[in-house]
Amino acid sequence: MAEERIIIAGFGGQGVLMLGKLLAYAGMTEGKNVSWLPAYGPEMRGGTANCNVIISDDMIGAPVVSEATCVIAMNLPSLDRFESFVQPGGWLLVNSSLIPRAPVRTDVQILTIPVNELAQQQGSPKVANVVMLGAYLALSQAVKKASVTAAIQDVLGPRKQHLLGINLNALEAGMAFATKVPV
Repeated sequence: MAEERIIIAGFGGQGVLMLGKLLAYAGMTEGKNVSWLPAYGPEMRGGTANCNVIISDDMIGAPVVSEATCVIAMNLPSLDRFESFVQPGGWLLVNSSLIPRAPVRTDVQILTIPVNELAQQQGSPKVANVVMLGAYLALSQAVKKASVTAAIQDVLGPRKQHLLGINLNALEAGMAFATKVPV
């Protein structure tokens, strides 16, 4: 991996920014150069939210991603806005639970994943972002699973350690889905 440039987008409350933060923390744990650039509407929960994450072995020139190796779209407005940002041959990960249409691009690799349903199967719809993170991790291997696990533990902090199990199960569910589904 020379450089991963990821755009993660959805609406506030889906954990879009946390997903990006987990990737950035995992990359830092591995000694990689990382950047995390969040953008969100003033209303946060329910408003639009996205972030640009870059994980690189080399120096990062700018934190803005204009040509992504992967776009993660958690809702329809995000797919509409960011589908064109995926570089040819890159990945487009689509939350099929909330996105009723198929992507129009034919020059990218596409994985549609029912993250909301998979999260609910783990016990909470709130871990949909971690399900998607697991799928991304299985496809890209941008960072190691152990680094992501440590990042989840760190981000949850001591007061939310009771949520570690469900998050790790969600990570596994996303990884399993991505590796079992033909793309």
